[in-house]
Amino acid sequence: RQKVISTALGDQDVIAVVSDDGRACAQMFYVRGGKLIGPENFFLEGATDESLETSVQDFVKQYYQDAPFIPKEVLLQTEFEEYRIIESWLRQKKGKRVELLAPKRGEKRKLVEMAATNASLALKQAAAQVEERLSRAQQAMDQLQEELELPSPPARIECYDISNIQGTEAVGSMVVAAKGEPKKSDYRRFRIRGLPAQPNDFLMMQQVLRRRLEKAQAGDAKFLPLPDLIVVDGGKGQLSVSVAVLKELGMEIPIVGLAKEHELVFRPGESDPVPVTRNSPGLYLLQRTRDEAHRFAIAFHRKLRGHTATVSLLDEVPGIAKGRRAALLKHFKSLPKVRAASVEELAACPGMNRRAAQSLYDYLHPGSEGQAAESEPTEAREGEPVGAPA
Repeated sequence: RQKVISTALGDQDVIAVVSDDGRACAQMFYVRGGKLIGPENFFLEGATDESLETSVQDFVKQYYQDAPFIPKEVLLQTEFEEYRIIESWLRQKKGKRVELLAPKRGEKRKLVEMAATNASLALKQAAAQVEERLSRAQQAMDQLQEELELPSPPARIECYDISNIQGTEAVGSMVVAAKGEPKKSDYRRFRIRGLPAQPNDFLMMQQVLRRRLEKAQAGDAKFLPLPDLIVVDGGKGQLSVSVAVLKELGMEIPIVGLAKEHELVFRPGESDPVPVTRNSPGLYLLQRTRDEAHRFAIAFHRKLRGHTATVSLLDEVPGIAKGRRAALLKHFKSLPKVRAASVEELAACPGMNRRAAQSLYDYLHPGSEGQAAESEPTEAREGEPVGAPA
């Protein structure tokens, strides 16, 4: 019965919205040719304090804005204020007749009720998963408080990492775990400045931590609140230089170092690692946060390295000075797009002329495999991380 509804029903979407305990879920059934081909759940934000009519109306408008297919019938729990307006809008999008129906009885009503039942079950399952996840996070924070001798469970953990290749394009990252979950809106990136050419991870870590904490002391809202626990990627060396920054700024924040090789946790002033229980929720939380800081730092480093390689290649083109390089990258966004442009398109870029455009085009399109083709950087596969640069 839940697979073959009726050969007479044709194409329908069945929508039901339910809310429970601060959450809301929309359940959709897709009926095609009388067959139920698949349900789908959508968990809604900002709909739980609204009436059922408003929630259904808002969901219908949002879903069909970009829906790939609009059936001839959409079955709903209830009518709403913009019922006929949205029906007319759907007809215009489809180019054919579309009906919004809120059936009161019969097979169509049973479909809507079944969708509502499924939505309620989905909400209960989601609530159970959230409760389990929060329980594990609380267990991890309680364990860290006990084993690291912290004044309270670390609800906000910040982890710091450095990424560079022989000191070039050195960057630092700060990631945040709030109650055990990544809080990406609070992630921050730092481009290392003014250090000697000789790579020194210790000085880099000091600079990143100092800049972050000084911004907090200055009242910068992007760097507040302060963490309950700082984790630095590395062992005793990285930890000791980070502690020096805290002392320099007169701040008392619990801090530990997490060494990669054996996943050992070190506290300030102690030569032996803290005996954090292996394979435990607490250690797993530290490892997961450290790995995220590492990923975030590498992604930023690759982005800067790719940009530098692109600019270096354009440096070699005769007639392309600094101003033109900047204009080309701003106009075309990337080197592959510069390479794909015609001479006319290059000449139309601000600051360019026909002669410079021809020179650039000839350089990027040699008759055989040459230096230009070999020098083009490979773009990082990973997307640009979230968070604002510091």
